[in-house]
Amino acid sequence: MVSTLNWFEIPATDFARAKAFYATVLNAQIHDDPNRQYAYLPSDSENGAFGGAIAIGENFVPATTGTTVYLDGGNDLSVPLGRVESAGGTVILPKTAIGGNGFIALFIDTEGNKVGFHSMG
Repeated sequence: MVSTLNWFEIPATDFARAKAFYATVLNAQIHDDPNRQYAYLPSDSENGAFGGAIAIGENFVPATTGTTVYLDGGNDLSVPLGRVESAGGTVILPKTAIGGNGFIALFIDTEGNKVGFHSMG
């Protein structure tokens, strides 16, 4: 096993709003699946990176409890974290040092999910 994580899905109730939020916060293009309300977040899968998606449907319920997914915060998670509130989210844990493992931060997205950022800087 190379990595514990293989794929993740972020639940949404308003697909367009969720896509706009993540496109803004990640400063990236989000790609739609033409067959369903499902959109792929950017990932470098050619180099073995895992990825994830925004999903809407019966089995996708936003929550602030349960598993927390930490998105790549780049070289400094302050950059994407700084876009959270202007995109409609709420920062609930500012950039916080976690020793030799870098930094984390937590936010609530526009759909009501608790999500995190991680970076080494």
